Amino acid sequence: MSKHIDYLRENEGLFVQYLKDFISIPSISASPFHSKDVRRAAKWVEKRLRYAGLENVQLMKTGRHPVVYGDWLHAGARNPTILIYGHFDVQPIDPIELWESEPFKARIQGDRIYGRGSSDDKGSMLTPIIAVESFLRTQKKLPINVKFLFEGQEEIGSPEMSNFVQRNQQKFSCDMIFSADGGQWSASQSNLILSLKGVICMQLEVSGPKTDQHSGLQGAAIANPIMALSSIISSMKDRTGRVCVDGFYDDVIELTPDDKIQIAKIPFSDREYCEEMGVCKLAGEYGFTTLERIWSRPTLDLNGIWGGFQGEGIKTVLPSKAGAKISCRLVEKQSPVMIFKNINSHVQANLPNGVTANLSWLPGYALPFCVPPDHKSTEIAKEVLSEIYGETPYMVRAGASIPILPIFHKNLGIHATVLAFSLDDENLHAPNEFFRLSSFIKGQLVYARLFERLGEL
Repeated sequence: MSKHIDYLRENEGLFVQYLKDFISIPSISASPFHSKDVRRAAKWVEKRLRYAGLENVQLMKTGRHPVVYGDWLHAGARNPTILIYGHFDVQPIDPIELWESEPFKARIQGDRIYGRGSSDDKGSMLTPIIAVESFLRTQKKLPINVKFLFEGQEEIGSPEMSNFVQRNQQKFSCDMIFSADGGQWSASQSNLILSLKGVICMQLEVSGPKTDQHSGLQGAAIANPIMALSSIISSMKDRTGRVCVDGFYDDVIELTPDDKIQIAKIPFSDREYCEEMGVCKLAGEYGFTTLERIWSRPTLDLNGIWGGFQGEGIKTVLPSKAGAKISCRLVEKQSPVMIFKNINSHVQANLPNGVTANLSWLPGYALPFCVPPDHKSTEIAKEVLSEIYGETPYMVRAGASIPILPIFHKNLGIHATVLAFSLDDENLHAPNEFFRLSSFIKGQLVYARLFERLGEL
């Protein structure tokens, strides 16, 4: 057995402690209150890269949250240079009352480590760092050249990263890119992602009277912004789940018959999915299977809504304003700019009398991302995953977004391969998020074997 594999096995407990320490940092990028914590997480990653043996380690400014970079480039020009990406920022913890333990105090129960960011993305992004450490600590070298780029703003849409990557194209130049942000099909079955959706986020605010009004004295004479907002929102979808915004589907590339056949080969049960989600029945756009909707159809979703009195009991007030947060997941060829324009036109065309509305674009967005057929790094990852998991990976699509991947393709000319280890049931973005320690260990082995396999090219 190789010395670096022995190192991984002998230090499993230490690496779990690394992860516990990492999770303890409340690096919530969406909250200005936690800006210092995001930077503290960056400093933690910087220290971990240095300890692993990486060189040229530095914190790089972006205009908002920092990026951590490090490299090891002594394998020679004949060996490939790979860039490994991940993010150390996390989602907010609300609703806090639903957490069964403190979100930023890691709790281990059986094979699970609980805490915000454990699955998305601190557990997965730590695995390649540990894999590099195992080589450099035992052999003083790697079989390939490696660069690391870890960001602190993925959970807010990576708003600074497009300009940042463009300014640093030479620094990040490479032959292949692997994303440690993503996931696998199950603890025993791997997958590789062929496409990810884009995303755009908006805020809609509807305004009526200059101040809140008595609903009895004024309610029969002036418009209610909450009612107006509800009317606008309800006009955006029909009862079959189809988005009713003009132009919304204009650029959507429909699934081919072969696409549908490939998706149908993936084992999936609507009944089991209902049970897993805790819903009585599935919903969504009519005429498509569940996986087809999740993986290949664009969406329009309401993510938050407010207006009027929210306290206990009743306050018969007619509010002056009401608002909602809206997101759209986009598929290949859809333009975030055009989708925003179309939704804004729809809002104005469906505006009830007596109110005004303003739709604003929230910071950060992602373009759709697709991996071309016979993509070299994806084929190599397929070999490695087949070896470690004992089964050929499923080739899947994903409804989520990783904003930086199309940015890499635009500026570096390389499609990334998603090689990460989160599972869908691990409460990503939700209370009681957890990561499987078995996946944490397996991920280290996958990256170690990947380095070896790439060194054989």
